[in-house]
Amino acid sequence: MPRELFGTDGIRGVAGQYPLDAATVTAVGDALGRRIVARGEGLGVIIGMDTRESGPALASHIAAGLVRHGVNVDFAGVTTTPGVAYLAKNGPFAAGVMISASHNPYRDNGIKILGHSGYKLPDDQEESLERDILAYDGVTASKELAVDENLDRDYIDHLAATLSRDLSSLHMVVDCANGSASHLAPVLFGKLGARVKAIGAAPNGRNINLNCGSLHLESLREMVLGEGAGLGVAFDGDADRALFVSASGRVVDGDAVLLIAARHLKSQGKLPGDVVVATVMSNLGLERALQAHGIRLIRMPVGDKYVLEEMLRIGAALGGEQSGHIIFHEWATTGDGMLTALRLFEVMTTTGASLDDLASEMKVHPQKLVNVRIRERKPIEELAAVQSEIRAAESAFGSSGRVLVRFSGTEPLARVMVEGEDVSLVEEYSARIASEIRASLGE
Repeated sequence: MPRELFGTDGIRGVAGQYPLDAATVTAVGDALGRRIVARGEGLGVIIGMDTRESGPALASHIAAGLVRHGVNVDFAGVTTTPGVAYLAKNGPFAAGVMISASHNPYRDNGIKILGHSGYKLPDDQEESLERDILAYDGVTASKELAVDENLDRDYIDHLAATLSRDLSSLHMVVDCANGSASHLAPVLFGKLGARVKAIGAAPNGRNINLNCGSLHLESLREMVLGEGAGLGVAFDGDADRALFVSASGRVVDGDAVLLIAARHLKSQGKLPGDVVVATVMSNLGLERALQAHGIRLIRMPVGDKYVLEEMLRIGAALGGEQSGHIIFHEWATTGDGMLTALRLFEVMTTTGASLDDLASEMKVHPQKLVNVRIRERKPIEELAAVQSEIRAAESAFGSSGRVLVRFSGTEPLARVMVEGEDVSLVEEYSARIASEIRASLGE
């Protein structure tokens, strides 16, 4: 059925407006509490949030809906999405709730629900919850919450335990996006011996992702070069993704991280099936570099939950997205930016190679992504003029390029991605396809 509330990454919108108004958020807690009790899954839920000013109120409404059914609520306060996933799986909790809009501006927020397994709920369970949420006719309520600081400590201790190597040889700049990682990442990396310069680590409720973090690498690159650091790492608002900058200033994205990690895991005999799962957005350069090492790339639709579903289906150890969501299934059930950083640091300290050296094999094909704001959604295949331009691009590129047109799962946007060896053709066809979409669906 068409989904009104749940998108590709939970429920998302402008805080205070439907579906993140007080009544609907209370209904989310009520529906989740009803589900937990009906299934006999236990009586605890862990709630965490990023640093947006709207987070505490949303948490209190969800908690109020849960306690109506006798479900206990533990509040981690500011933490990461993978932190909530870890705690949901390893604590006395039937589910975890993360309040975050990830990389979006501070006015937006969102609700991600994870099961006791630590995995995001599958589509059919989200649809069942959605029916109950939309049918809710109870009162709007809130519940006062107190932060349990031991929850974040448990998560940080878990991450630290995944790395046996000392990081005292690493000098790094860490951009925390004024978000979930602001306190946690400097503490974790410092605890392991690294020399850490933190930026974007002074959240005020409104500056999350503001000209910082994984969407804005300019300041991080400048600081890495100015400090003479060995590398930089940038997180997004809820720290489930990480991107990197090398000592030379090169941006090392999720595709390059997948290549580095896949080579390392294969050398250790820890890459089952010699396969990596990524999305349709991953660059052709990744696919060809992996092929050179006898590693196969499987592509899935955009969204880390779809990457994870395929990883579980085939037993893969590694998967992720170009945007920096990387899933190391041996240690986590979701993308985790801080865990990704630790795995990269492990390769660097084990091999003695710099990040520049490790990423040098990744030859990126020119790729252009154009976002077109739309007033409505119609199936792309029904737009004749758009289809004509897509066919023309595919004919021009042949096997040396790709065209992908899709709708955003979280914003009123059509996304046009064109990739190929000839940058002039990439620019030309991305503009032509975007122009036709704008004429057909634009505001």
